[in-house]
Amino acid sequence: MNFVPLVKVADVQLGKMLSPKAKTGSNYFRYLRNTNIQWGRFELSDLAQMDFSEAERKKFELRYGDLLVCEGGEPGRCVVWRNEVADCYYQKALHRVRPHDGKADSEFLGLWIRHQAITGAFEDQNAKTTIAHLPQVRLEQLLIPDAGITEQRQIATRLKAQLAEVETARQAARVQVRDAELLRQRLLRLTFDSLHNAPCKVLGEWARTTSGTTPPRGDRRYWSPAEIPWVKTGEVAFAPIMRTEESISRQALAECSLTLLPPQTVLIAMYGQGKTRGQSAILEIEAATNQACFAVLPNETWDAGFLHYWLMASYDDLRGLSDGRGGNQANLKGGLLSALEVPAPDVGEQRRIVTRLKSQLAETDAIAEAAAAQLAEIERLPQRLLAQAFNTEGTTA
Repeated sequence: MNFVPLVKVADVQLGKMLSPKAKTGSNYFRYLRNTNIQWGRFELSDLAQMDFSEAERKKFELRYGDLLVCEGGEPGRCVVWRNEVADCYYQKALHRVRPHDGKADSEFLGLWIRHQAITGAFEDQNAKTTIAHLPQVRLEQLLIPDAGITEQRQIATRLKAQLAEVETARQAARVQVRDAELLRQRLLRLTFDSLHNAPCKVLGEWARTTSGTTPPRGDRRYWSPAEIPWVKTGEVAFAPIMRTEESISRQALAECSLTLLPPQTVLIAMYGQGKTRGQSAILEIEAATNQACFAVLPNETWDAGFLHYWLMASYDDLRGLSDGRGGNQANLKGGLLSALEVPAPDVGEQRRIVTRLKSQLAETDAIAEAAAAQLAEIERLPQRLLAQAFNTEGTTA
């Protein structure tokens, strides 16, 4: 099959960032941004608004059947506009592709562009920049299968039905993954809720706690030779710490207010806006930490595994301790963690609980891994379907 540049079968226009104007009632309209475009669908819950002049509205208007293609972010992400919102326009970082009558089908073009994006066709133009983008000229010159409009629509109809089935399966698999993750948390919660009659003790009063620091990066004596493992909060992730990304010298340990922590120390991440803040881990090696790690040293009151599992069960509560406490970033503080009241049954009972939980959590982990593997397999299906469809039709470039 022959190919033609996209510009031969459609008009391509890149949006423009207009200067915000004062709100003036009749000229205040909603518009689409890069973030509103997903693979084959719109996300319209956060539409922005701007004062458009009549000339701007005419230039950046949307018509039924226009194909919107992301210029930045994930170049090639696209979806066909079906008048989902009245009086809506488009802005910077979006290409509007408007097929010529009888020459191209919007859905077919979108599926072809998606196929090209998945196979890496738009990656070469980003080799000299750290910001992924799809220039207008590159999109205009993209080779499109020179198929008749009827054939294009047949291909698009079949592919859309297949991809819709895949999306349904993907959503179901995502629910399974979420449920598997919730099962783990429920199991932890139920275990510790059952200890409501056990005595509780204040963490900082019954265990030695500390934190670390970051040796000056500019002083090579503190980083070379790399002799002592040094833990950062990103490595505190609900998993045993067997090794670290960085190490410090013994001179740093002696001069930079650092403590060499023994194995079975329990660490809690105090900083981090993503998942990190509130996560815990058990050290399986001797190591020092940065200032964002709170360390509970081995003690006679709590088994390390028991304390770690209790912290895992209390993850959401720990994050809640630091919410709304002012500042630009919510952080846990050593004083807050030291004041935690932790169940403290006798150590023998703690170890029996740990043994039981390890077995139960291994089963939930197996369920979670199977669900995640199924989801990963489903998420590869669109690429396979697109490749198969276009190869079958003889439309590969």
